[in-house]
Amino acid sequence: MDTNRYDKGMDVLKRMVSEETLNATVKRMEKFSPDMAKLIVEFPYGSLYARPGLDLKQRSLLTIAAMLASGAASQLDFHIKGALNVGLTPNEIVEAVMHCVSYAGFPKTLDAMFVVMKVFDEQGITYEEA
Repeated sequence: MDTNRYDKGMDVLKRMVSEETLNATVKRMEKFSPDMAKLIVEFPYGSLYARPGLDLKQRSLLTIAAMLASGAASQLDFHIKGALNVGLTPNEIVEAVMHCVSYAGFPKTLDAMFVVMKVFDEQGITYEEA
C-alpha cells in the first residue's frame, strides 16, 4: 500500500462524506476485501481527487456525470452526498443530471434523478426548480 496516497485519499474522503457514509462504504468493503478498500481510497481519491487543477465541486460534477453516463446509479448516492458536502447546491446537482439526458439517454438520467431525489429526501433537502 502506498501510505501517502492512502492518507491523501482518506483526507479527501473525510472532506467529502460523513463518517457514517465513509463507514458504509470503505469500512464495509475493508471487512470483505481489504485490498479493494485500499484501492478505492488510493486511486480515485489519493491520486485523482487530490490533484491540483480542479476543485472538489468540479470533480464532483464530473463524477456524477460519468457515473450517470456509465449506468452506475447504485454508486451515485455516495457521490451526491459528497457533492453536497463540498458545496454543490441542490440546483447544480439537478441541472448536471438534466444536462446528461441528451448524452446518456432518458433511462440512465431518470435512474440518476431518482437517486438524487432519494438523497435529497434522506437529507431533508427541499428542491424547487429555479
